[in-house]
Formats: sequence, C-alpha cells, structure tokens
Amino acid sequence: MIKNVSVIGAGTMGNGIAHVFAQSGFTVNLVDVNPSQLQRALDTINKNLDRQIAKGSLTEEQKKTTLANISTFSVVAEGVKDAELVVEAATENVELKLTIFEQIDTYAPAGCILATNTSSISITKIAAVTKRPGMVIGMHFMNPVPVMKLVEIINGYATKKEVTATIVELSRQLNKVPCAVNDYPGFIANRILMPMINEAICSLFEGVAGVEEIDTVMKLGMAHPMGPLQLADFIGLDVCLSILNVLHDGFGNPKYAPCPLLVNMVLAGKLGVKSGEGFYTYTAGSKDLVVSERFR
Repeated sequence: MIKNVSVIGAGTMGNGIAHVFAQSGFTVNLVDVNPSQLQRALDTINKNLDRQIAKGSLTEEQKKTTLANISTFSVVAEGVKDAELVVEAATENVELKLTIFEQIDTYAPAGCILATNTSSISITKIAAVTKRPGMVIGMHFMNPVPVMKLVEIINGYATKKEVTATIVELSRQLNKVPCAVNDYPGFIANRILMPMINEAICSLFEGVAGVEEIDTVMKLGMAHPMGPLQLADFIGLDVCLSILNVLHDGFGNPKYAPCPLLVNMVLAGKLGVKSGEGFYTYTAGSKDLVVSERFR
C-alpha cells in the first residue's frame, strides 16, 4: 500500500497534486530545483486550504495535518529516495521530462511506480528512457487539481496491469474518478478537446463570429461551463499549441494542424491568463471577462 509520494515540479499542477495527496493522508515530498517556486507552492496550498475552510469542507486541524504531510526538496535524489510513487508534473516539454525520468529512475527505489502528469506526451516514449518501463504510467490530473474529479490514467505499451490497478485504486483514495486509456497522441481528453478549441480559433480567424459569440454558443447551446476560447486562455495558448503539434506530428493528419492565429498569438507572447492577455484580457483582482482589444 502506497503511503510515500514524491511530486516533481512545484508549479500549478505540481502544487495541486501535492495538495490532494497530502490532504488524503499521504506523506508528500514536493521537489523543485527552484527554492522560491517551492515557497510559492506552499503559499498557494495554504490559500487553497483556507478556501476549503471558508466553504466548510475542511477544518483548521485538517489543514494543519495536510501541511505537516508536505516536505520540500530542491534535489531530486533526496526527494525520491524513499518514494513508493513519483508523480512528475514539470513543464510540458518532452526533453525536460525525459531528463527527469532518467534521474528519478536512477534514484527512486526499485519497486517505485513512476507516473507523469503529461497531457499529451507519449508514455511509451517516456518509459523507454527508464530501466522499468512496466512501472511507468500516465496520471493526468485536471486543473485546478483540488477541484476537478477526473484523473486520466494512461497505459504505456509496457505498463503492467497491476500498476494500472494500483493507480486506479490510488486515484479513488484521492476522491477522484479514474478513467484508464491507452497511449496514443492526445490520449482521450486532449484528442477531443484540442481540435474543438482549434476549430473555435479557426472560426474566429475566418471571421465567422467574434470571441463572445463563439463562447456564448458553446456555453448556452452545448452546456459547456466555459467557452472554448476562454478555456484556451485558462489552459495557456502555448500549451494548446504544443498539444496540437503532438497530435499533428503523431497522426500526420492535417485536421490537427494548429490555426495560424494560434501560432501567431503564441509567437507574440499572448498566452492567455498567465500572460495577462489572450482572447480576453486579465487584470489582477478583477473577475470581469473582457475581450482583448485585438478582437473587438
């Protein structure tokens, strides 16, 4: 039974993953080479726990226990040496992930399961740089991790059935809903989502409709909680472009080719929420949704 978990990467996804494991009673080592990022992650977890207390879903004592379950490390070797499960949640960059997996394969115990939170990169490719491909699996959490129920579990070509069963049960212990899929470009979530987002951007690019109109049609007509252009901003337009490129390269099908408008926006640094502007503009402290001046 897994109790000791290491999370590699203390960004948005990494701190969320550490949060849910720690709140569920696991001992968590949060690892990031940047000490200031580790402190920001702890601050974020603290704020998110306070939100749960304000909503009445958590007590002060549970918050203290959760925070006590988290230790931070800036050296991978130290952070994974006692792990029974490592969850990598670094930036969606294939070379970076391959380097990290070579490291954690070297330093994690022989029986440790190695999971990646990748949203699109081949699990089989990642597993191939390790000496334990049967112990490598995808564990794709959704953002924001403490709120979203789904965990997309991706079997690589060599992933052992017992490893999949362990991760499925572990996800349920986190009060998540696991869905097991196989390792092909985009898996299921992004294979379906990203072409929809890309088509919305193409519709804007071709002048079929404006930003608000496209998002309103999908929210009111299709019961989506967020329109595809707002969702793209939330995910990050650079991440959307990266995933579309994975789909395009992986399938060789022109239907996955990213819209030229998306490419240009990323080149211009208009990445959505994280850059302050995408299809909408974002002002700190404001919840108003304002269409970017570029698209008015």
